[in-house]
Amino acid sequence: MNRRHDIDALRVLAFGLLILYHLGMLYVGPVSDWTFHLKSSHISEWLQYPMLASNFWRMDLLFLISGMAVHFLRGRLTLPALAWKRTARLMLPLLFGMAVVVPIQPYVQGVANGLVQPGFGHFLLRYYTGGPWPAGAFDGWQFGVTWNHLWYLPYVWIYTLALIALLPALESPWGQRAIAAVHRLRGWPLLLLPALPLFAYNLLLAARFPQNHALFHDWYAHAGYATMFLYGYAIGTHPGLWQELARLRHRSLGMALFCFGTFVVMDRLGDVLGMSGWPASVHAAYYLCERALRFFYMWSAIAAVLGWGHQYLNRPFRWLPYAREAVFPWYILHQSVMLAFAYWLIPLKLGPVLEPSLMLLGTVVGCAVLHEFVIRRTRRLRPLFGLDTVLRKARVGSTFAGQIQQA
Repeated sequence: MNRRHDIDALRVLAFGLLILYHLGMLYVGPVSDWTFHLKSSHISEWLQYPMLASNFWRMDLLFLISGMAVHFLRGRLTLPALAWKRTARLMLPLLFGMAVVVPIQPYVQGVANGLVQPGFGHFLLRYYTGGPWPAGAFDGWQFGVTWNHLWYLPYVWIYTLALIALLPALESPWGQRAIAAVHRLRGWPLLLLPALPLFAYNLLLAARFPQNHALFHDWYAHAGYATMFLYGYAIGTHPGLWQELARLRHRSLGMALFCFGTFVVMDRLGDVLGMSGWPASVHAAYYLCERALRFFYMWSAIAAVLGWGHQYLNRPFRWLPYAREAVFPWYILHQSVMLAFAYWLIPLKLGPVLEPSLMLLGTVVGCAVLHEFVIRRTRRLRPLFGLDTVLRKARVGSTFAGQIQQA
C-alpha cells in the first residue's frame, strides 16, 4: 500500500490549527458574537475575519480525514472488528476525558460567571452527581455534565457506525458506480459540485436546527459533517482524484481567496449600508449570495489544502511519526490546559502581547509535558488518550493505513 504521509501531516496540522483557534477564542470580539468559556480583557475585533477564514472549514476537514480512516481500516478488518476498534479508540477517551480532563473547564467558567463557588473539590462532588446548576453556569449546565471540546469524538463515532451499516450498499455494484462517479470528477466540477449539498443544508436546516454540539437535535451539523465524512470515505486514495487535486491547487487556492474576500466585502458592505430599507427580494438575493460564497469558499479551501498537501507533504518527515502519536492526546488535553492557565493568567492583566504569548507557551508546554512524561509512558493511560496500549518505536516507513487508524 502506498505511503500517504500528506494526509497524516494534514491531520496533525489541522489539530494544531484547532488549538490556535481555541486560543483565539479568548481574544476575539465582540464578545456577544464570539462567546467562549472565558474571555480576556484584551478583545480584538480584527481577529474576527482570520478566525472565520479557518472556522468555515477546519472541522469539516477533520471529519473528511476521519472518513478516510474507515476507508483504510475496511481493507484490513471485518465490519464487527472495525466497529469495535473505532468504538474503543473513540469512546474510551471520551468517557475518560469527560470524567477527568474536561471538568476544569466548567469549573473555571462557572466561577468566572459568578454562578459556581470557588473550590474545585467541592465542585467535583457536585459535578459527578449531575448538579443541578444555576442557569448559564457553564456551557452544558442543563445536562449536569459536559463534554465541551470533545464533542467531535461522539460525532465521529456515530458517523462511523452509520457508515459501517451502509458499507454493504456502498460495496454493491450501484454503490461502486456512485463512488466511481466521484473519482471521475475533474476541473471545475470537482471544485463546485461537492459544495452544493452543504449549501442546501444551510438553506434548509440552519435556521431550524442551530448547531449545539449536544448530539441530539443537531441536524444541521450532522448533515454537513456526515457528508464530509462520507466524502472522505469516497475519496480514499484514488490516485487520479488526488493527482487532479494537486493539479488544481493554484485554481482552488485562487477560488478560495476570491470567495472569502468577496464574502468579507459583502459582509462589511451590508453593515455599512444597512439593509432594513432594501426591497425584500434584493435583501434575500444579497443574503443568498453571501451564504453561497461561504460554502464555495469552504470546499475550495479544503480542496486547496488537500492539493497543496499532496504536492508537498507526501514525504516521510522525521517529526511525523511522533506528531502522529501526540496529536490525539494533545487534542484531548489542550482546552483544559489552556483554560486552567487562562483562569490564573487573565486576572494578572499582563497586556495584549505578553498575555496571549504566555497563553500559547503555557498550553504547548503543558500538553507536551503531560503527553511525553505521563501519557505515552504509562501503559494504562495510553488507551484512555486514544493510543495503543504498548509503546512502539515510531517508524518513518509506516504505511498510511497504520497512520490513519488513530484519526
